Amino acid sequence: MSADPGTAPLFPWSIPLRGHIKVLPEDFVVDEIAATEPDGAGEHVWLHIRKIGHNSEAVAEWLARVAGVPRVNVGYAGRKDRHAVTTQWFSVQLPGREEPDWSRQVLDGVEILASRRHSRKLKTGHLGGNRFRVRLREVAGDHAAADALLEGMRERGLPDYFGEQRFGHGNVERAQAWFAGRLRPRGRNQRSLYLSAARAVIFNAVLRRRVQDGSWDRLLPGDLANLDGSGSVFPVADVDEELRARCERLDLHPTGPLWGRGGPGSAGAVLDLENAVAHDWCELAQGLEREGLAPARRPLRLRPRRLDWHWESGDSLVLEMELGPGEYATGVAGAIAALTDGG
Repeated sequence: MSADPGTAPLFPWSIPLRGHIKVLPEDFVVDEIAATEPDGAGEHVWLHIRKIGHNSEAVAEWLARVAGVPRVNVGYAGRKDRHAVTTQWFSVQLPGREEPDWSRQVLDGVEILASRRHSRKLKTGHLGGNRFRVRLREVAGDHAAADALLEGMRERGLPDYFGEQRFGHGNVERAQAWFAGRLRPRGRNQRSLYLSAARAVIFNAVLRRRVQDGSWDRLLPGDLANLDGSGSVFPVADVDEELRARCERLDLHPTGPLWGRGGPGSAGAVLDLENAVAHDWCELAQGLEREGLAPARRPLRLRPRRLDWHWESGDSLVLEMELGPGEYATGVAGAIAALTDGG
């Protein structure tokens, strides 16, 4: 995915650094911010888990085996990396049953920090965000330019590309094979991964076009504007001074399409651009439409809730940030450094 010049992240500035990311798991630490705390009663057991060396789906499958329930009975809010130290909540539905003695179950690299009952399953996307601590190693380049760029990103945001995690290893190619009738997903999780990757290709290509024409951080007539920190969007027929000022102070953001049946919802020149990109990726766009996904929107601009950094030993840069759901710390790191993945 990243090798395709039509969809690879493009930034409106020169990248001042190069370095390595995820050399060790502890170089990438993620703590999930819960949207809901378990209330202590109900048929779902919520488990607060710290893991290393496993992705979220592998832990969910392990929990299902331990509990003796179908995989569908296990929920989590967001997928977390394997080559990282991550903390997140899982839920296991156990109607009318006692929970297992989790302390007697062992999976190397997985630690259960807390267990509490709740009335509802934990569903995908139901999280408040994530806190990250990311260490870049063997960093070379212009440190002062990177500091200035990070200051600017803290104040003005950056293009909100989907990160490499969204694409996995070959999920775009598998989505193309599925839509062409050469492959079928095995189960709901694979289907979700392939659909998500296909949507991300189209979104990233739209965002790349708008970085090229300079409109990624400003509203255009025909845009759907996003209210910062929410999933709310509204159509922009004309960009008046009030809307322009709200966009400049990061209260509003332009959005791009998460493709689905019924069209992207934009208008005018914005719709023309998005349709042109969908035409370039017609096998993915048509496949998403056939699968009946409802169209949605995603901000083109990422505004970190918090962004701090410091240099260690001259050639290591530590980034600390808090991001919203679906926002990528690797995207922030990749906006200042050309990175080699050590994971």
